[in-house]
Amino acid sequence: MGVKITDLVEKRKISFDELKGKKIAVDFSNAAYQFLTSIRQQDGTPLTDSNGNITSHLIGILSRTANLMAQGIKVVYVMDGRPPELKLMTQKKRYEAKTLAQERFEEAKEQGDEASMLKYSRQFTKLTKEMTEEARELIEALGIPTIQAPSEADAQIAYCCKQGDVWAAATTDFDVLLHASPRMVTNLTVSQKKKTATGFKKTAPDLILLDDALTNLEINQDQLISLGMLVGTDYHQGIKGIGPKKAIKIVKELITPEEIFKAHPLEDQDWKEVFKLFKNMNVNKDYKLEWNPPNKEKLMDILVKKHDFSEERIMSTLNKITGGNVKVTVDQKGLGSWM
Repeated sequence: MGVKITDLVEKRKISFDELKGKKIAVDFSNAAYQFLTSIRQQDGTPLTDSNGNITSHLIGILSRTANLMAQGIKVVYVMDGRPPELKLMTQKKRYEAKTLAQERFEEAKEQGDEASMLKYSRQFTKLTKEMTEEARELIEALGIPTIQAPSEADAQIAYCCKQGDVWAAATTDFDVLLHASPRMVTNLTVSQKKKTATGFKKTAPDLILLDDALTNLEINQDQLISLGMLVGTDYHQGIKGIGPKKAIKIVKELITPEEIFKAHPLEDQDWKEVFKLFKNMNVNKDYKLEWNPPNKEKLMDILVKKHDFSEERIMSTLNKITGGNVKVTVDQKGLGSWM
């Protein structure tokens, strides 16, 4: 979900030429859910191999990562660890919402309503532990490093960015700003097209600078965290009746977290516990970032042998990454553009 402060934060378009050579940390779960939600058939069914295993996330990771690598961007994927206890209530509500969406999907299926099936199928998407581990294998076979966060990936990414080990966070979750990531990039897709209700429109990556955001809003980091908490985060639903615009007025008037939450206490929650998660969440400080050439054999094992991907498409992807230095050494099976 993430904190809903998108409209308050100024963004500027950035070209891929400006990102060339930059190290970008990608929130794996954030990206994987995008792929699982969007890469589907017209009736909402996710793409699968011949054994019924979901492959939408693998297709998305392979395509997106290869495109970014071809642009000269050095990506690293960061995986979520154990969520904070305060997130359990949010997860419970999400589970209930997904259960309801799945029931509505089944009703639409009985009625043959494919439009509704597609709509509801996107609302009960699940990313399992097995899917995550297999995706990690794929990412590392591409020569891309991964970091396992002990808790939340956005906190880990913010730490890596503050340390200067990566240039920016790539995510749609603005929580990275509450964790004080200096930079954030959204719409990091080479396709340059975004699907809307009326068709497709051109798009480009957006760059958000934390210092600029704080300066433009005329607040400090503690006030930004307080603003997010008033609106609602993954750790508390926020305060009813307070949206982003009202929240910014409150933090400017009351200034300190103590005064803000004295006047606007969080329901059934000590504000200090939530605040602490953004200031001092546990992160992995012992990580290594090493980029290697793609491992052709492992890619073939994971994608072609196990999941029926087209050998021709995998070789084409490898040629894109390596500049055409990979030759096809296996027979083509004609399994389609992807599978």
